[in-house]
Amino acid sequence: MFKKSVEAKSQQRLSGADRKKLKRTIKERFPNASDSDLDTLIPPKVEITVSKHPNRVLIYSLEGGWPMFFDVDSRGTSIFPTVFALWKVPHLLPAFILKGGEVSRYVIGGADLMFPGISIDSEGLPEFLAGETWAVKVPGNPAPIAVGSTCMSSSEALKAGLRGKALKINHHYRDALWESAEGRYVPNDGFLEDVVFEDPSLSTTSQQFELSHADAANHNSDADNGELEAGMDGPDASYPDSSTKMQANPNIAQQVTTDLGDLKVMENVQSDKGIVEDQHTLSVEDIDALLDKCLLQAFYTTLKDKDLPIAGSTLWANHILPCRPPGTVLDIKKSSHKKLSKWLQSKSSEGLISSKEDKYKKEVMVLAVNRKHLDYTSFKPEKQQVEKTEQTVDPANEADINRMMEVVEIYKPSVHVNPIFTSVGADTRQLYSASEASEVVFAYVEKENLVRPTNKSVVVLDAILCDSLFKGAIKKGSTYPSEIHKKDLAPTFISRMQAHHQVTRGKESVVRKGGLKPLQIMTERRQGNKKVTKLSGMESFLIDAEPLASELQKKFACSTSITELPGKKGYEILVQGGVIDVLARYLVEQYGIPKKYIEVLDKTARK
Repeated sequence: MFKKSVEAKSQQRLSGADRKKLKRTIKERFPNASDSDLDTLIPPKVEITVSKHPNRVLIYSLEGGWPMFFDVDSRGTSIFPTVFALWKVPHLLPAFILKGGEVSRYVIGGADLMFPGISIDSEGLPEFLAGETWAVKVPGNPAPIAVGSTCMSSSEALKAGLRGKALKINHHYRDALWESAEGRYVPNDGFLEDVVFEDPSLSTTSQQFELSHADAANHNSDADNGELEAGMDGPDASYPDSSTKMQANPNIAQQVTTDLGDLKVMENVQSDKGIVEDQHTLSVEDIDALLDKCLLQAFYTTLKDKDLPIAGSTLWANHILPCRPPGTVLDIKKSSHKKLSKWLQSKSSEGLISSKEDKYKKEVMVLAVNRKHLDYTSFKPEKQQVEKTEQTVDPANEADINRMMEVVEIYKPSVHVNPIFTSVGADTRQLYSASEASEVVFAYVEKENLVRPTNKSVVVLDAILCDSLFKGAIKKGSTYPSEIHKKDLAPTFISRMQAHHQVTRGKESVVRKGGLKPLQIMTERRQGNKKVTKLSGMESFLIDAEPLASELQKKFACSTSITELPGKKGYEILVQGGVIDVLARYLVEQYGIPKKYIEVLDKTARK
């Protein structure tokens, strides 16, 4: 919303009556705010100014200070706090926690928040409705980085498989509104120019707190410690001010477990292995060994050659941290290297990896992994334990489960790419997902050693790979490419395969050739000003026409009819009335059809 510079059309001080009205509006919109919170956000003896902008947005600011609230429609119904307000009262809004600090780059860059970027704890997705105001936080940092409106309810999100857009971002750290503030600042050292990480000061404060209360915790294992957080990966969605809640020491194993929403100190603390006392006695050498172990585990399990080159921060967040032992938190500052860049450079000097420093991003880039290195070949990876939650299906909800749908795009090897599959021993008769097909072509590249030694991001094309990618696709007389960038290899390879799709609904599944054709909804006029809505193509999504027509008849309280499409396979449902938008929303919410597979045409709309 504030991508461009904020230029006020007019500005004036709030009168006493308008000031009281603003306080009432904030109290109604944000019930978590106490009277003291309101005084913090709108100090009694400080003038409040309101600036009007050409896009009808009103911005309420402390005179000579920071913007605290903004009103999207200038009616008081869509008022949001700024990040400055949330830094003063962090618990004003519920908050989504990102999966890691690296995800904050996209939010700060202006992107909306997607469900795959949200960290969900063991209690599951919190309940919310569409249109609610939520904040965004980074794990380990109590200060929010953005604020926006939810795009769907929690129930709709679960039906959609936690895919799609979660929060429409209205305002974020480092946008034009933040830039326009006089004396703008950042709340802690975790806020960098283009990314936000955990607050470094909290780990020190938390360590002092843990040491001073270690004896009390051992003698009172049932005492309520709900004011503590259990490490980096599980911050509370509504993280209060850092003076009242502190994050657990990254060098101490998790000491708290969730029990009916309350956090309590684990029982029998002294009887478990690898817990508080053991963690307190970890030496620098032990931490260094743990770092090396997690790095090698990541090389074996999650980091593939096709992922290279990779930024050091991305390697740390997406590959190394997930490989740490359960109940522990890695802290590079407690190692002998102190910094991630120095640790990676030491691994490079040992010959395990090759790396270089990116002067633009000011971080170490890992270019390649030496899988013939003694440390790599002598390491035995551990099987990672995946926690499985048993789910029981209630017969009453079986109908809802059968409505859930999944669409997967799959591909079959064609004559162009068959030599690649045959060379690596892959079956040319099977169907492959995009990621599986990518692994095949990269396996061929690794087998034939086609990566350019001087530039690991470039693949040199041999005759077989060149024909697979470009034979028949380049005009006669044109020169065939001799190399291709890694990021372009997989998409080009997949485009040479035969596209298929698999549709699964409940226990029923079907695979068809070609791309999935969208469902069509059309509204047109009949007999004067009467409107009818036509629905066709539902068979591709494993939906029977007759039950659906009966549902729509009850849903819209109107008559419906079914006709067979002439010259085509399938049926068309005719619904009396112009219900094109409501019908599309119903199919998304109740049948899980992705929006991209719904075509809408309103012939009654005025041009």
